Amino acid sequence: MIRSLAVDGPNKPLKPMEFDPGVLPDNQVEIEVQYCGVCHSDLSMMDNEWGASRYPLVPGHEVVGKVVKTGSMVRSLQAGDSVGLGWHSDYCEQCTYCHSGEHNLCSASQPTIIGRHGGFADRVRASETAVVPLPPGIDLKSAGPLFCGGITVYNPIVQFQIKPTDKVAVIGIGGLGHLALQFLSAWGCDVTAFSSNPDKAEQAKALGASHILDSTDIKQLDSARDKFDFIICTVNVELNWTGYLNTLAPKGRLHFVGVIPTPIAISVGSMLGKQLQISASPVGSPATISEMLNFAVRHDIKPMVEVFPFDQANAAIEKLRAGRVRYRAVLEL
Repeated sequence: MIRSLAVDGPNKPLKPMEFDPGVLPDNQVEIEVQYCGVCHSDLSMMDNEWGASRYPLVPGHEVVGKVVKTGSMVRSLQAGDSVGLGWHSDYCEQCTYCHSGEHNLCSASQPTIIGRHGGFADRVRASETAVVPLPPGIDLKSAGPLFCGGITVYNPIVQFQIKPTDKVAVIGIGGLGHLALQFLSAWGCDVTAFSSNPDKAEQAKALGASHILDSTDIKQLDSARDKFDFIICTVNVELNWTGYLNTLAPKGRLHFVGVIPTPIAISVGSMLGKQLQISASPVGSPATISEMLNFAVRHDIKPMVEVFPFDQANAAIEKLRAGRVRYRAVLEL
């Protein structure tokens, strides 16, 4: 039996639940969970904000632990391996994207907490392909958020071939943004943090920002006109997109990783003259996650975490719901 924490409906507290996972499929491994990040996506699924939740629902998709069982077809992992598991737990392994190593774009991919039980549990299962070995030297306690928040901001750096000489900016210094600052700084970029919270200015500089701009100050936005090659937006609120587009240099890109809840209003005319680009991306493939983990270890990049005992998961959820976590919550089993 697997011991877990589950919710039985939207806006309900987590409660203990035991379930029998059945026979381990041939292509899967079972992981003994040591730490599990608490992501805003867990909260969205708990509250059925996306209309995809099925109850009872066991959240948790930023898992760090050890392999304890392997299916008969598993070859790359063995019992005792330290591993991590992120947003996806399985892929079709048949489509063009899986065959080309871009598993995160597989239309038949299986999210860890949609239609299956996640990592708020003593054990969790996933396909061999989706489970990523942890590199030596990584900090286990803070590694979990790299498997969702970390890869979400690292993936576009790789996909769009951001150069160390680029001038880049990060909108929002939170769970995603504080990691984006670290990755882009370590990449060698000149990094600006857009933030409306003056209390975060010094911390943003400590995380790698060379410059701070108040995103609510029109004059400061105007002072950065035509400056940035790449802007990554990590927030999930409506902003003055035209103002940010004006800060892009010719051929610059405004890239979204935060899920804006409403359609964004952007004038095509404001993009034509400078040949600007707008894009968005999900989490990365297992191969890109592995690359990110090694990069993080090499450059000592770590999520800033608040650790909660497993039996205080509801306290972690409520602090996240109130926006008071700095900057990622992690459950310790």
